[in-house]
Amino acid sequence: MSITALFALLAFSSTAPAEPDKATIAAIEATCFDYIDGQLEANPQRVARALHPDLAKRAAIGDTPDERLGLRRMSKEELVSLTKQGVLKTPKEQWDRTCKILDVTDNAASVRLETPWFVDYFHMGRFGDRWIIVNALWYSKPKK
Repeated sequence: MSITALFALLAFSSTAPAEPDKATIAAIEATCFDYIDGQLEANPQRVARALHPDLAKRAAIGDTPDERLGLRRMSKEELVSLTKQGVLKTPKEQWDRTCKILDVTDNAASVRLETPWFVDYFHMGRFGDRWIIVNALWYSKPKK
């Protein structure tokens, strides 16, 4: 069998991944909302439970005097501290946020969070029954 025929056979014989069940979707969304709602209500415990201890939260900032392809880096501890300070505290009637699940496969998920101020792209991991944010790439929206 030629390599082309083998690839064609594999492409047709593989099955699409199963759609995540409702409980998985609910757990992923709950983690996303713990992350953002915890910040908006200045609840550091809620934010902390959504984050992996080794969180990598970054924003691409471009070239800087100190670094080519610069990144703004933030740890779990820094984000929890900013939440404790109430940096994003916002009255509930002004909350405008969406969590959109982009992909779920086994123990990994990609999620897009949008607020009026920024957008986060999350990689979440499943640890037992919990979904936790492991990586986040974010950008600030232009001020209106």
